[in-house]
Amino acid sequence: MSVFSFLCQNLKGSFKRKIELLRTEEENFLRKNKMSPKSKKLFNIIMLGVAFMFMFTAFQTCGNVAQTVITNLNNTNFHGSGYTSMAIIYGVFSASNLISPSVVAVVGPQLSMFVSGLFYSIYIAVFIQPFTWSFYTASVFIGIAAAVLWTAQGNCLTINSDENTIGRNSGIFWALLQSSLFFGNLYIYFAWRGKTHISESDRRTVFIALTVLSLVGTFLFFLIRKPEESNTLEEEVSATDESIVDNSSVQSKATRAVDAFKNSIKLYFTKEILLLSVTTAYTGLELTFFSGVYGTCIGAVNRFGTEEKSLIGLSGIFIGIGEILGGGFFGLVNKDNRFGRNPVVMLGIVVHFVAFYLIFYNIPNDAPIASFEGTDNSAYMNPSKELAIFCSFLLGLGDSCFNTQLLSILGFLYSEDSAPAFAVFKFVQSICAAIAFFYSNYLLLQWQLLIMAVVGFFGTISFFTVEWEAAAFVARGSDYRSI
Repeated sequence: MSVFSFLCQNLKGSFKRKIELLRTEEENFLRKNKMSPKSKKLFNIIMLGVAFMFMFTAFQTCGNVAQTVITNLNNTNFHGSGYTSMAIIYGVFSASNLISPSVVAVVGPQLSMFVSGLFYSIYIAVFIQPFTWSFYTASVFIGIAAAVLWTAQGNCLTINSDENTIGRNSGIFWALLQSSLFFGNLYIYFAWRGKTHISESDRRTVFIALTVLSLVGTFLFFLIRKPEESNTLEEEVSATDESIVDNSSVQSKATRAVDAFKNSIKLYFTKEILLLSVTTAYTGLELTFFSGVYGTCIGAVNRFGTEEKSLIGLSGIFIGIGEILGGGFFGLVNKDNRFGRNPVVMLGIVVHFVAFYLIFYNIPNDAPIASFEGTDNSAYMNPSKELAIFCSFLLGLGDSCFNTQLLSILGFLYSEDSAPAFAVFKFVQSICAAIAFFYSNYLLLQWQLLIMAVVGFFGTISFFTVEWEAAAFVARGSDYRSI
């Protein structure tokens, strides 16, 4: 028995009783209401979305204010950078996607998401009393956890969907996930309203609350159940769990881990994934921009007056509104997919191009790299708070267009073995996000916008190409399924 397999088996066993307690009420609810298999799958999707909503209410709010909080630290012994932390997270995230399908194959999606959630909570808790060493160490661990979390999420989404519901379920999940931007940043807006400096008391209050929210979302993963079609498999897994010293069980899991790793490597070089990688690269760049850079830009503009810090929260709220409206609407649209996914992606790139132009016109070029004192410069007009917040909405709306359709097409193309496909998706997205967080320390705003515009254009063309060939790809059985 390998050390890795032994640890995984014992970790699963240690949480067994807690899982059963959390599941009891859910089982009673399901029996009482006699939910159909389709209803149970929808219930799982909603629970998945709610769990992510709680976790990312904490994490996305943390990412949105991290650099602003760090520049306001009184502790001169702290020398960390929010941008550098995010670069580490996404860099490790990208590398860890090579092994995340193997981890999910051995541990299972539910426990994978739970353990990953604990590491998210630890990272957020670091801000309660930050030290440079703990800040960067937690950044490394959350990068590993993020790879496992998102691979498990993609797997869970796919096994609870079919070709007729994958678009709807992607939209539901995305809308619930991005609700996190609304709730967390609403609190930031009111808590920091009128403040030009973030005190230690303000920081601790915010991050204690965010840590608790992250833990709540983490434990909600235990309410997700396997679909009824998987009952036989579930019984088999339960049987092997009870006999953890069974060498054949360990060998079987080791084989699944190796197979998942091999499939991921081979999948990287398929035509469809190479084309979608350009689109995915764009989502990584714009993820960095709207989740970390744009809020910092708004908070650095002194011409916004005493509201500049609270506007960071308001910006996050309107990004969230755009994400929620986009995810909800496109989830409904995907019930009738006669027009395919291309019109939604086209809308997304047009919306983003409009946002980039307005941001370029409204926000000073040196805002992303401004010092603690902020910037008194202006762009091509006097900075407008209303226009800045409207651009936040456009960034969120455009992001939902791309991500809901990428989740949908991956679940459609690779429905039989989704974990490697979602691992590749997150690998490309995270490595581009890491690159973007790195150059955000140095590049003026105009160059960051130009990079996103160019990559976004080619990413849209690449997505169109895959979507046009998607039906034929699935009809011929997919070369990937023979890997």
